[in-house]
Amino acid sequence: MTKIAIISDIHGNKTALEAVLKDIRLRKIERIFCLGDLIGKGPRGSECIELIQKNCERVVRGNWDVFIQSPTDNDFIQWFKYRLTIKDYQYLKSLPFHIDLELNGQLIRFFHASPRSEFERILDSHPLEKRLSMFDNSTITDPNHNNKIPDIVFYGDIHTTFLHTYTNGILCNVGSVGNSLDLTSASYAILDGTYANNAIQFIRVKYDREAELQIAQALGLPQFDKYYDEIMLAKYRNV
Repeated sequence: MTKIAIISDIHGNKTALEAVLKDIRLRKIERIFCLGDLIGKGPRGSECIELIQKNCERVVRGNWDVFIQSPTDNDFIQWFKYRLTIKDYQYLKSLPFHIDLELNGQLIRFFHASPRSEFERILDSHPLEKRLSMFDNSTITDPNHNNKIPDIVFYGDIHTTFLHTYTNGILCNVGSVGNSLDLTSASYAILDGTYANNAIQFIRVKYDREAELQIAQALGLPQFDKYYDEIMLAKYRNV
């Protein structure tokens, strides 16, 4: 039986991550892929990195995982940088850009934001042409110029779940474990290749958001009010 749980955008929210991992175990799913943004926004990035390393078979890098490695004068970013270990940085630096998987005769591609960059944001409300570009190959996803186009694309980044079906494939955003912005519950997806046709299922997991916020406040998380609004109200801080 081939089932893969696909999680993304943990954002240092250990409380949510633990709840999702427990839910995955209860469903007896042994394979987990993570689509990046392990850290940032939430207070326990290092602890989340440790859990991801222990539980995930494959992990790709997100935008936070990239820019946290660069020097900065931004006090907000510095707070998260200081809380990571040398091993954390080494792990983040080792993460690949994408995953390609063949399952039931289909090419399934996983990345954080787009096939071109961890920083290119593609929303479900963007024009059709832009959404269809998620199936394009790039110099990163197709360095050997095989030109094989994915049948299914999974990504994270926008913290909002959706599934769109087009003539050339399925585009699926798995939402966010630790910083969901559609519903306040944590989200992930299951890719089920048990039968001849691959199936996709969305899962929502409730977790103790109040406990997470108490921990964040006790640790002195900067911009706590914005974290509160995201966790309790699903209100994006940059709206």
